[in-house]
Amino acid sequence: MMPHPTRLLEVATMHLMGKTAASLGPGYKQSDIMILGVMLSAVREEFDRAAARRFEENVEMRRVFAEAGPVVADETLRSRLEAAASGEDASLRVPDLEAANSELRALLIDLHAHVEELDTPEARRVEAAIWAELIASTERRRLTIGSFH
Repeated sequence: MMPHPTRLLEVATMHLMGKTAASLGPGYKQSDIMILGVMLSAVREEFDRAAARRFEENVEMRRVFAEAGPVVADETLRSRLEAAASGEDASLRVPDLEAANSELRALLIDLHAHVEELDTPEARRVEAAIWAELIASTERRRLTIGSFH
């Protein structure tokens, strides 16, 4: 039997915050253990969604790139956007998804800088799509635990 990582993190968090911290009584050591418990809860939540969040962000950025292509005046940037839009993630492993996410985010920044320089309604639509994705990306990262919620 292999313990599931999220369950292991839940049990460790409950033990630290419920038993270990309570046995220490009020003070610095108890606060230290409680902070560690909160951090473990955050790690559990991020572990649970790590691949899905990155995969969804990669799909959404590629969608923005596909829609932005015709608006982009710079031929080199347009080629990069077209290549990225037609790309796919190499695997569902978190390190691979994160590497792709980082590359796509860098391209999103380049696209954003470019469309800010254009004075067309189409450029404003692309800019709005970029901001919508940035807001959605921030929401995907929101922690639902404790004071982080």
